[in-house]
Amino acid sequence: MRARVRGTELYFDVDGMGLVPAGDRMDERPVLFLLHGGPGGDHAGFKSTVAKLRDVAQLVYIDHRGSGRSAAADPATYTLEENVLDVDALRDYLGLERISILGSSYGGMVAQGYAIRFPERVDNLVLAATSPSYRFLEDARKIVEERGTDEQKRVCEWLWAGAFESAEQLYEYYRAMSPMYSLKFDAEKFEKSWNQGIRNFEQLNLGFGGFLREFDFTDELHTIPCPTLVLGGAHDWICPAEHSRLIAERIPRAHLKIFADSSHSIPQDQPEEFLAAVRGFLTCATRIDGGTTEGTEITE
Repeated sequence: MRARVRGTELYFDVDGMGLVPAGDRMDERPVLFLLHGGPGGDHAGFKSTVAKLRDVAQLVYIDHRGSGRSAAADPATYTLEENVLDVDALRDYLGLERISILGSSYGGMVAQGYAIRFPERVDNLVLAATSPSYRFLEDARKIVEERGTDEQKRVCEWLWAGAFESAEQLYEYYRAMSPMYSLKFDAEKFEKSWNQGIRNFEQLNLGFGGFLREFDFTDELHTIPCPTLVLGGAHDWICPAEHSRLIAERIPRAHLKIFADSSHSIPQDQPEEFLAAVRGFLTCATRIDGGTTEGTEITE
């Protein structure tokens, strides 16, 4: 499905029931917006794992403007701020007063920005393998220098400089770095998922060469009022677990879980544990009179 909002066209997909028969009544499930990583990624990766959350939420997959199956837009609008505003425009387009959000990696940065700017419109927030500021870049570079192979160090120079020149280079980067993104890297599964997705290397360049070097939500996290689940991978190289800990410390109603056997791709490394954590959180963080109440604490 496509929504024409804010001068562009966003691709979105909906999975699961919003109203569920329960005896003699209909129970309302949370509407969970799923925000993918990148910049320049797409929603396809969510559908192999996160899709199983349809039993506790109505899922709304979104491709950011110019990403995946969304229409191309003015590259000047491929920014974190524009992505935040697009999420709110899609919420309004769908006629939703409030939403829940799960943001992974770069999508988690968009989710933080949204919850800070529109706190009254967020029921529950899940932030997976993400960071609150540009400081993740310096930490990631250090980790690659310490752990990376010569090939991994070479392809990461394209990332640090925001200097990818082709889709072939982007493939080369992800093929080399995937064993660091996931502790359960499988070459055959990588090829399959790569062919399913659509990636925009120009957006990745704009992010890593520009706005990701400057954004900083750290001092605004305390303004996020909703129940928040923060998930980190103990072996994450690009958004190290320390960044998840910082987010959880700053958001008043945050719960933290660090996955001991995961890197950046938590749903791939520990799928059942990931789903159990999110299900438990969404089930316990129940809406009351248009607001939310804190659920069972989930800690490291």
